[in-house]
Amino acid sequence: MRLVFMGTPLFAVPALEALLAAGHHVAAVYTQPPRPAGRGHKPRPSPVQTLAEERGLPVRHPATLRDPAEQKAFAALGAEVAVVVAYGLLLPPAVLAAPARGCLNIHASLLPRWRGAAPVQRAILAGDTVTGVCIMRMEEGLDTGPVLLRESVPIGPEETAGELSDRLSVLGARLIVEALARLDALHPAPQPADGATYAAKILKSEARIDWTAPAPAVDRLIRALSPAPGAWTESGGDRLRLLRSRLAEGSGPPGTVLPAPPGGLRVACGTGAVEILELQRPGARAMSSPEALRGWTPPPRLG
Repeated sequence: MRLVFMGTPLFAVPALEALLAAGHHVAAVYTQPPRPAGRGHKPRPSPVQTLAEERGLPVRHPATLRDPAEQKAFAALGAEVAVVVAYGLLLPPAVLAAPARGCLNIHASLLPRWRGAAPVQRAILAGDTVTGVCIMRMEEGLDTGPVLLRESVPIGPEETAGELSDRLSVLGARLIVEALARLDALHPAPQPADGATYAAKILKSEARIDWTAPAPAVDRLIRALSPAPGAWTESGGDRLRLLRSRLAEGSGPPGTVLPAPPGGLRVACGTGAVEILELQRPGARAMSSPEALRGWTPPPRLG
């Protein structure tokens, strides 16, 4: 098929690779413009733009799709289908209507649960044990369109949002290729009215760890915000990012560093405790707790 691909982060890259490998013609790639990044704050293209340029695909990054001129340029591509994966801009009605066979979205949840911007993180935060990917035909509402294909996967008890996103991105790539191959035979299923939840964007204010919370909630926060933005706590006046954890035995005043086997870092919560498996100190790279503890002694209490 003749496609337009619309996506920005690393999560969208496997889908673009899979569509090209399946022989589809990508007329253009829409992605967010380069953003300042790194110590030099130099503009860095998105992962999707990087791949598109490597494959010689035309790249567009308009600031908005509400401009009539942009809508005309989009329609002029003559796409049969637009494939949308974490693009970052809302598609107005004129854009949704332009592809002859509609716009299909790869969404990382089992709709109608976790509509919105952060479905992977919110699923882990809520303690969900299962999530998945839906291929949805887009309409004007936020992730409200009918679903063509869905597949579920378990969420591992120690899995981070980064690890789960990687698995779901590969699954989404496979499903979008399957959906396009079977498009005439698929029957879009309207989403049920019950069970809808909204996956709001993760706010920086959510990232600070509240050690008075029960250990399962602290553990889910650490895993849900890893690798970015990273749950954090104060350690001797510095901000310590905690990137991987699991539930552990132990108790004490919330935030107290508890006795642990050599190389272990165990912290008391409101009830129970968590073991920190990976962390990042200021100015240092992320490292396992045993590695970090070789040259650093944590304070008696984190907060």
